[in-house]
Amino acid sequence: QVQLVESGGGLVQPGGSLRLSCAASRFTLDYYAIGWFRQAPGKEREGVSCINIRSGSTYYADSVKGRFTISRDNAKNTVYLQMNSLEPEDTAVYYCGIRTGPVTAARRLDPRLFDSWGQGTQVTVSS
Repeated sequence: QVQLVESGGGLVQPGGSLRLSCAASRFTLDYYAIGWFRQAPGKEREGVSCINIRSGSTYYADSVKGRFTISRDNAKNTVYLQMNSLEPEDTAVYYCGIRTGPVTAARRLDPRLFDSWGQGTQVTVSS
């Protein structure tokens, strides 16, 4: 069972930047994609972005397009989420998870299709 560890969260002012890291205990070609998700208090977990481990193809939620960038370093078994132009609405606990197979485009960021969740990292955007 792979283990994921998220890091890089913190307190940042609106307009600021953070880079989150998701370190996996191992990568294999069994892992089709790794995704970033977030959950604010009282809200459901929502998909932010995901990356195909083999091809590097990336996908984003509309709310973060143009502001967030997902990338991977297969040699380090790590996926990153660069977050720029942060807004108070981005405040949440951010999690990464693994999906082990392809899905339709509409379900790429469905958290129900991911597992092996890490413990999460808190991101707070506030002045």
